[in-house]
Parts: sequence; structure tokens; C-alpha cells
Amino acid sequence: MLSNTIGRRQQYFRSIMSSATRFSSGGPVSEAITTKLQQAFSPTHLEVRNESHMHNVPQNSETHFKVIVISDKFKDAKTPIKRHRLINETLREEVAADGPVHALSIVAMTPDKWQAKLDQGESVGPSPNCRGGDGSLPPKH
Repeated sequence: MLSNTIGRRQQYFRSIMSSATRFSSGGPVSEAITTKLQQAFSPTHLEVRNESHMHNVPQNSETHFKVIVISDKFKDAKTPIKRHRLINETLREEVAADGPVHALSIVAMTPDKWQAKLDQGESVGPSPNCRGGDGSLPPKH
């Protein structure tokens, strides 16, 4: 019974995580991020997750994102920091000090590494909830 449940869970993750390209529809910042990443990396899989709702920001904000970019263009960028730099450079306007994005979480892999992750039944979950930063902001209600 337990192995059946685990098998179904792995199959579910494979089905939702292996689609060619997925992204969240959203506002202009989300759309700009999606467009730039698609153009720069021709990803086999792309997710742009607006995680702003998990932070102390106004409703419908576009300030905190997680991007999952799977691309053959990362084969020459052997380390995570090199892949992150490529993405940050692509999104330099959005992540600039005066840009709309306050926080960007990046998962960047080659298709082979991504497939190995899926084969192990792993997925990329949401970022942890905001812990209030330096505590200077009032609690979100």
C-alpha cells in the first residue's frame, strides 16, 4: 500500500514537473521575467513562481520570485554560481536596486540533472515563509 502511494506521488511529480515549459500567468513583472528567460535560454522547462504572497507586501505584489530554468545552455556553466550569474545578468533590470524584484530564488539545471532529480522523485517546493526580515515591518494580517 505504501509503495503504491509513493509510486503515484512520483508519477504525479513527473507529470507536473516534466512539461516542456510551464510558467505562472501573472502581472507585467512575471511576464517580463518569463519572456526574457525564454529568449535567453530556450529552456526545456521553465517555471516563474510569484512567491510575493508569502511575504509582508501588499496583495498582488510582484516582488519575490522563484525561477526554475532547465536548459542545455547551462552545460558550459559548470557551477551553480555561474548559472545564477547568467540568470541575474538576463534579469538585470528586474533585480536592479531600483527594479521591481526584491528577491529572486534560482534553480538552474541542465536537462540531464533535471531528469535525474525527477527520476529520484524529487521536486522543487516553495520557498519558506517570510520570517519578517529584520523585524521592522508590522505583521501581515
